[in-house]
Amino acid sequence: MINRLKTIVIIVFSCLLGYTAKAQVGNDYAQYDLGIGLDMNQAYTDAQTIKSTKSGHFNFNYNVSPFVNYIIEFQTGTLQGGDSLTTTTGRQFTNTFNAVMFRAQLQMGEIIDYSQGGLANAFKNVYVSSGVGFIVNHLTEINRASILVPGFYTAGADNSNEILIPARIGYEFKFYNRYNQPGFKIDIGYQYNFIMGDQLDGYGVGKQRDSYSQISFGIKFAVGGVISYRKQITY
Repeated sequence: MINRLKTIVIIVFSCLLGYTAKAQVGNDYAQYDLGIGLDMNQAYTDAQTIKSTKSGHFNFNYNVSPFVNYIIEFQTGTLQGGDSLTTTTGRQFTNTFNAVMFRAQLQMGEIIDYSQGGLANAFKNVYVSSGVGFIVNHLTEINRASILVPGFYTAGADNSNEILIPARIGYEFKFYNRYNQPGFKIDIGYQYNFIMGDQLDGYGVGKQRDSYSQISFGIKFAVGGVISYRKQITY
């Protein structure tokens, strides 16, 4: 009799485990991601000509949920602007910069019902993000004197440190592994960085603060800490 009871308990326990495992399929995700990517930049400064440049980034992601993320990102690259030969101010600069940013990111999957699939399921990966950052400016090339207007000169700092506010919108394509967990992600975004100063270009003039925009392409890899979300992640 005791052996039969043991057998029944084992069978029931096994069935419950199987049901629980089945119920969680598609709910699990990694709590941490590591990412790298490329950015296309444009600086909006006191120089009269806007130029496009490149930078790279590396980030660490802490995922509170599949759709709520805290991100620490490091960027390094160049910003350029101006034309010393053809503009009246003669301003032209190259800024070899390093920046670190902390952003909170909210994806629409956290606040919408996507369980019916279709457009809502695709829309769930759209996100908005903002936070605070710090940029270190190092002007490796700069022209301060105008060729076209004799005596016109723009002063400023060749090196500076400034606070910035990033504002970002984008889309995260999730790719799932054999356990139906997001194994890696492709991130495409547009980010505008508001500089809390006026030395991004090395020229301390003008009424408006400097800023720069970025079109970013990145890839993120899940690196562990698998936990379960309250609902299925993909449909």
